[in-house]
Amino acid sequence: QVQLVESGGGLVEAGGSLRLSCAASGSISSIYAMGWYRQAPGKQRELVASITSGGSTNYADSVKGRFTISRDNAKNTVYLQMNSLEPDDTAVYYCNAPILNRVLLSWGQGTQVTVSS
Repeated sequence: QVQLVESGGGLVEAGGSLRLSCAASGSISSIYAMGWYRQAPGKQRELVASITSGGSTNYADSVKGRFTISRDNAKNTVYLQMNSLEPDDTAVYYCNAPILNRVLLSWGQGTQVTVSS
């Protein structure tokens, strides 16, 4: 099965930017949708952005206008550009392939994003 490795997280001040990467061990070109999730302490994991193989994107209201998801099927990588970061964006960020109310792949280790006020 395809393994996912997230990277690019870190500590940033409010208003700053980060770019997350999700590298897959195998081809993602046949996977219809890829997405970025996040889980803050004490909260459930939530889907914040998704992108289809055709390039259509969807965003949670909380990140709309600030985050941009993209995918490079040739590199088997999915990206999340995060701008105007807020303290509420603090969470561990994961990528996966959303399908209905489940995910297609095993979870990676995630990457920690911490936004200071």
